[in-house]
Amino acid sequence: MTRSILSPKRRALAAVAGGASLALALTACGGSGGSDETSGSSGEASSIDCAPYEEFGDIDGTTVHVYTSIVDPEGATMQTSFEPFTECTGVEVDYEASREFEAQLLVRVKAGNAPDIAFLPQPGLLQTIVRDTGTIVPAPDAVSKNVDEFFEPTWKEYGTVDGVFYAAPMDANVKSYVWYSPTAFADAGYEVPETWDDLMALSAQYSEDNDGAIPWCAGVESGDATGWPGTDWVEDMMLRTGGPDVYDQWYKHEIPFNDPQVVAAFDAAGEVLKDPAMVNAGLGGVDSIATTPWTDAGFGLLDGTCFLHRAANFYQTQFPEGTDVSEDGEVYAFYLPTNQTDIKPVEVGGTFAAAFNDRPEVQAFQTYISSADWANAKAKATPNGGWVNANLQLDPENLATEFDRLSASILTDENAIVRFDASDLMPGAVGAGTFWTGIVNWLTGSSTQEVVDQIEASWPAS
Repeated sequence: MTRSILSPKRRALAAVAGGASLALALTACGGSGGSDETSGSSGEASSIDCAPYEEFGDIDGTTVHVYTSIVDPEGATMQTSFEPFTECTGVEVDYEASREFEAQLLVRVKAGNAPDIAFLPQPGLLQTIVRDTGTIVPAPDAVSKNVDEFFEPTWKEYGTVDGVFYAAPMDANVKSYVWYSPTAFADAGYEVPETWDDLMALSAQYSEDNDGAIPWCAGVESGDATGWPGTDWVEDMMLRTGGPDVYDQWYKHEIPFNDPQVVAAFDAAGEVLKDPAMVNAGLGGVDSIATTPWTDAGFGLLDGTCFLHRAANFYQTQFPEGTDVSEDGEVYAFYLPTNQTDIKPVEVGGTFAAAFNDRPEVQAFQTYISSADWANAKAKATPNGGWVNANLQLDPENLATEFDRLSASILTDENAIVRFDASDLMPGAVGAGTFWTGIVNWLTGSSTQEVVDQIEASWPAS
């Protein structure tokens, strides 16, 4: 999802994530040195080591201004997660959230009124601000050390621009999921597929067992951002058909968008999205994918009109309140399988904390955000679930739901090859423009070659 100055897709996802979280009070005690304790959602005390912040000197009574797109109710849980930092340091966090964050951030930066910290929803925006304005300051050594210790190297790369590390990863989305009904699987005697070929065979078996019923449902309608869920499909297939090296060459435009390897990824996605025998269960023909809201496309899993639906971890928040999202429940998800045997490709999204000021209190806050202490505090402050990050020291027991724990295990799997959403890494004119519209054209009649040729022609000159 690169969005240069605005991102309807990101705002939609922020609203979804917000709906998954409710505020939880975290009480804290202790002084500004040594070790503090904060109460998590379970009521059990967890130690917060304040020693890492002593190197920044006496910062008690100062304030750090944070600007973000993460609005309430998720914004409330975010602020709760900062309380251990304030207890340790005496630094107040002035939290400002806006649904117009991306457009307004650039306005503020150009006017010389940047916040101390911004939570950036894509690496592309970080690159744009660094290269166009030079206003983001490099992360301090303490943050770099934390990210080296607590995250897989790929995550640091996404916070790095032109060889300089700027921004630590925060939350993470796992996009490589297929949603299904465990109840329906159990009733039919089906097993979760382990390879892409197994998944295609299961799809055909379902249709055969149910008088030609269509197995898959999909939708890419999202207002001004219509098309983005289809880009996720193609990106996941690029990781599976081309592999991570080709994926990197693709989003960097080291190979053209109409390269045969890109065509192969589209066509692999088309095994589902372009086959009227595969899709669009309960919703119409293939072309109905373009007009079906992404928020509603998977509801057929609940009434049996749909059997399989590919969507990210945040789709769990779309199901009606009270839906049993569990391994034995009404709905759940499994990792989108691959025929690759040596790697486990995972498409992700996420947020990064970047600073526009290097005052000691700002650097201390960056250090906290990049730590295992913050990851666990945020997990405890999110009792309804819907949040996870890729910190290797995040205790899965602090995550609220079984599904969040599954996402964390995928993110930290030693065989995982993590790649960020490619459209978030492409120039905005493509990633949030012609790639989206190309998906709609592809679903409504254009051939793969026509679409990739059109997108390649739109790539901005370097």
